[in-house]
Amino acid sequence: MEALECIKTRRSIRKFTEQPVERALIEQIVAAAAYAPSWKNTQITRYTVVTDCEKKQQLADECMMDFAFNQKTTLHAPALVVLTTITGRSGYERDGSFSTSQGTHWQSFDAGVAAQTFCLAAHALGLGTVIMGIFDENKVRSVLELPEEQSVAALIAIGHPAEQPVCPKRKDVETLLHFV
Repeated sequence: MEALECIKTRRSIRKFTEQPVERALIEQIVAAAAYAPSWKNTQITRYTVVTDCEKKQQLADECMMDFAFNQKTTLHAPALVVLTTITGRSGYERDGSFSTSQGTHWQSFDAGVAAQTFCLAAHALGLGTVIMGIFDENKVRSVLELPEEQSVAALIAIGHPAEQPVCPKRKDVETLLHFV
């Protein structure tokens, strides 16, 4: 699939078939996502893949802040990817000072670039994804026993799509673009 076609046709998928996602496919997606740019090549993004039904149930019940949409998506997705970032590296110099006026914001920027790269790679391989942001980070950390130095940036449901949503209307270029 060509890059521009991949970008234009990728949609958030919230309904999946029951077909499991093969480990080799997820490894291929993560290998592609590793090429996402990051602050001074810090490569702070990590991926925890949850396929265990009991763990997904626990995440849905305890971590989604009673947001039914994310609970349902989590339960019905063959896999849930917990995208984490290693804290204290992105935006920093080796001495611990900031290199940017954006402070800790750059960590979120790197996570977003990695998440989008992950989702585009999944789409190129025929899988669907949806990035979810409504969750209780501390509860997710506890359920999955994540390392202390990692922050949960996003949850990404992944699987074989059972739907093909239409593209929502996009703003025109004149609204989005400004030359100075």
